[in-house]
Amino acid sequence: MKLRSVQRLLVYRAVTIVCLLTIVTGGIIIGIFVGHVSGAQLNNTPAIAGCSVFPADNIWNRDISNLPAHPNSANFIASIGATGSLVAAFRSGLSNNGAPIGMPYIVVPGSQPEVPVRFYSTRESDPGPYPIPPNAPIENGPDSSGDRHVIVIDSSTCKVYEMFASFPQTDGSWKAGSGAAWNLNSDALRPIGYTSADAAGLSIFPGLARYDEVAGGAINHALRLIVNNTQQAYLWPARHYSSTNTNPDLPPMGLRLRLKASVDISSFPLQSRIILTALKKYGMFVADNGGNNKSWTISGAPDNGWNNHDLLQLSRIQGLDFEAVDESSLQVSIDSGQAKDFSQPVQPTSTAKPVKKTTSTPTSPPNSLSLAPLPTPTSAFIQENNGNKRGMNAPFLFLLGGLGILLVLIGVGWQRFVRKRNKYLNNGEDIS
Repeated sequence: MKLRSVQRLLVYRAVTIVCLLTIVTGGIIIGIFVGHVSGAQLNNTPAIAGCSVFPADNIWNRDISNLPAHPNSANFIASIGATGSLVAAFRSGLSNNGAPIGMPYIVVPGSQPEVPVRFYSTRESDPGPYPIPPNAPIENGPDSSGDRHVIVIDSSTCKVYEMFASFPQTDGSWKAGSGAAWNLNSDALRPIGYTSADAAGLSIFPGLARYDEVAGGAINHALRLIVNNTQQAYLWPARHYSSTNTNPDLPPMGLRLRLKASVDISSFPLQSRIILTALKKYGMFVADNGGNNKSWTISGAPDNGWNNHDLLQLSRIQGLDFEAVDESSLQVSIDSGQAKDFSQPVQPTSTAKPVKKTTSTPTSPPNSLSLAPLPTPTSAFIQENNGNKRGMNAPFLFLLGGLGILLVLIGVGWQRFVRKRNKYLNNGEDIS
């Protein structure tokens, strides 16, 4: 009887240890998963396919609600269209030509074969090959004659590949007007004066409104804005202009605008209200020319989750509800998208002033406005880092903590077993 009791105790202890191992191992696995996205989702940084969409301190992800207005804000707003309406260039359903409405993208695994890409703008494009599948969605459909953007995200490397004027070839390769590859773990910008797949030389994907974000309750980044006319200039973090008009009251590429805090959005339906909340907190970048005259067109990815009637309510917002922002105080380096003092609210450093137009010669606003002609292009260099180190403390702490708890529990259990075994062997008592 006593021997059976010892055996039962051994089985009990073994089962207990196995259970504890299972629990702790599960905790470690969850911790590693959480840590993988902790620099993104847990810190409200946008994420896609387990990758952060640029580091948490990137200017795209920076709260600019406390920044001062740009001194030329009123003139910028007037030139874009003070009475123009906000328009969402994305919907659910299909367009008349059978294509999804919005800027599509596709996520591919690391096993996706890379294919050659021949660019018209060779010198300002990142050379291929790119991991683009033959069925990659094209903006406005395969038969469209518009910008025909293609966006591909490699989930294994956390890189996004973007192309403009994209045409698939019968041999599996692609032809495109221009293209750029972006490391989503890096703050690196394009070389100064270089275009990308967008006129401002910025990445397109970070500025898209996505339904999965809205379904999660918040958009935590700036949006991409298309306006009818822009200036022959650009502001950090933009790298390129696409205009010959030197009117200083036209918006330069990279100009950041936000919805005024005083605008009441409480009566808007849910999806529109979430978008408008993001426009108050993160604003939007002028990134391309186009759209209807005097309209304020924001970009987004197509999704059947969008409520088209809800999105149409955005037209109640007019240009006079916006203001341009001076974000020059956030710049760390002209060649980096990193924003200064990300963890602290930024206090206004200047007071917005009305600008008196005294000459037709472009002025130099405080945002490092670049009016220099485009440099002679050279081969583009894709800047990378060794991976995003932010958020990696989480899995490490989970691992150490889990192993520590496991060792303590095993030690306590073993000591109890040894004491009872010794008591049984020495005193002959039943330890069942």
